[in-house]
Amino acid sequence: MINSFEDSRFKQAEIWVVAACFNEEGVIPQFIEQVIALPEVARLVLVDDGSIDTTVDQVRAWQNRLVKSKSNVRLNLIELTRNFGKEAAMLAGLDHANGRCDAVVLIDSDLQHPPGLIIEMVDAWRQGAEIVTAVRDDRDQESLFKVTTASWFYKVFNRLVNSIQLKEGAGDFRLLSAPVVEALTQMREFSRFSKGLLPWTGFRSVELNYSRASRSSGRTSWSPLKLWSYALDGIFSFSNLPLRIWTFLGVTVSAISLFYAALIVFRTALNGVDVPGYASLIVAILFLGGIQLIGIGVLGDYIGRMYIDIKARPHYFIRAIHEDD
Repeated sequence: MINSFEDSRFKQAEIWVVAACFNEEGVIPQFIEQVIALPEVARLVLVDDGSIDTTVDQVRAWQNRLVKSKSNVRLNLIELTRNFGKEAAMLAGLDHANGRCDAVVLIDSDLQHPPGLIIEMVDAWRQGAEIVTAVRDDRDQESLFKVTTASWFYKVFNRLVNSIQLKEGAGDFRLLSAPVVEALTQMREFSRFSKGLLPWTGFRSVELNYSRASRSSGRTSWSPLKLWSYALDGIFSFSNLPLRIWTFLGVTVSAISLFYAALIVFRTALNGVDVPGYASLIVAILFLGGIQLIGIGVLGDYIGRMYIDIKARPHYFIRAIHEDD
């Protein structure tokens, strides 16, 4: 139950919206127009992740338009020096908002996340939620291959990771209260997987269902290879079970090999020297070699991530910050 003092504080709360942009010239004007029309939004922060089209120019034009109209909504633009990736761009926006507002809404700028849902998200936050997660209730716009692989990923992830469970259909469209923003910006690992970091913080979360719209302009930058890499980021960031699996597999293969060696010794003692088969020998060599290479690959992936984190390079560099106030 929210008392009158808290209710007054929530009514005066400052809500910021943070969105990453990458070559969104065909949709960014409509996105800005829809977001700034929401009475709950005090400031829109757009992080340009190295766009090579006119996205920046269009955002700057909108800034001038808002200044001339003396709008109550502020529009900030953060220009990154190059394309650092969506996770780094979102982190840049959260760093910019941290400590300056009461809550932040993370949203995609391609209008596949409906800005109108922000009203419901703010209402849920005012009722006590610390995180409000928008969950897709359909996948009509995606291919069967993408739907199937995504479903497999969530099942594999939730089996491998015990500390958290991911909700299928939950993406980056979320409202984060100020304490959550502060907690999220404290975690500076390079291979970021925000879908896992947010539930890992343990803050109270509620879910809202929505139907994702089809992309009205441009095309997604998420290729199958990038999605595969992102899936590995999630698994390797929250579980060391793959290492244990290969340890168990190594012990199992070794035990089978010892048993087979003992069988050969016993058979040789009874029947004399036997000429081994070429085919079985090649199969055994290739099988064991493949097992070793895969194991080295899994170990190398963990070590590679540790190497990148140890260097502690910044997640992004900012060329300029444009604020209209």
